[in-house]
Amino acid sequence: MTVGERFEKLVDIMHRLRAPGGCPWDGEQTHESIKPYLIEEAYEVLEAIDSQDDAELRSELGDLLLQVIFHAEMASETSRFEISDVIDSICDKMVRRHPHVFGDTAVTGSREVLENWSKIKQQERKHTGDDHSALAGVPKAMPALLRAHRITEKASTAGFDWSDATGVLEKLREELAELERAIASEGPERVEAELGDLLFAATSLARHLEIRSEDALGKATDRFERRYRAMEAILAQDQRDMSDLSDEEKDALWERVKAG
Repeated sequence: MTVGERFEKLVDIMHRLRAPGGCPWDGEQTHESIKPYLIEEAYEVLEAIDSQDDAELRSELGDLLLQVIFHAEMASETSRFEISDVIDSICDKMVRRHPHVFGDTAVTGSREVLENWSKIKQQERKHTGDDHSALAGVPKAMPALLRAHRITEKASTAGFDWSDATGVLEKLREELAELERAIASEGPERVEAELGDLLFAATSLARHLEIRSEDALGKATDRFERRYRAMEAILAQDQRDMSDLSDEEKDALWERVKAG
């Protein structure tokens, strides 16, 4: 079977599941009801990438693809659009936004590609009457750190950014000082605002260092969990709980598992 035939088979399977006499559960679903599955499948793809397991990644990409087919099938049932329209839309977009590949535009590197991509998107939004801000297109529902990364990335592409990480480090120190002052003399709303500014600056620093803050925090959380569980295992051998330890003992145990 060709790739196209395999794709058509998947579309046919989804159509059969939704058709009368098909699967009761699939037939009951709406765009809104399966929204959580789309997000869940996307995260499972990310987890498969992190695990470097090709078999798992292949499987999870299939699950994610099914969500696209599912939404397109539901739209086709009310003659809104077909899966072919979805494919045409992304094909047209990729050709339009890569004039250095499919046209005669010359670029010197990936930075210029991103700048051109941003300009083309803004032009498209102006023609359609959509929001044509350089920051448009970043969903508010994204995880906060990831959204901060994308917002600052878009601002940078438009020319609004520090020249290097040194300036961001200075901003980070400034925000930390403002947070300390807020904690000492301001109310909780101000403290929250200053903490948010600190996290936002940290995300900008990560981007300048070519690190994704979402990934960095995820790995830091994994390290904390791994070390805390190691502490619990040690305490369990002595039939003790974390609450039994003094602050000094907790610090010593933490350093022990950290070094091990």
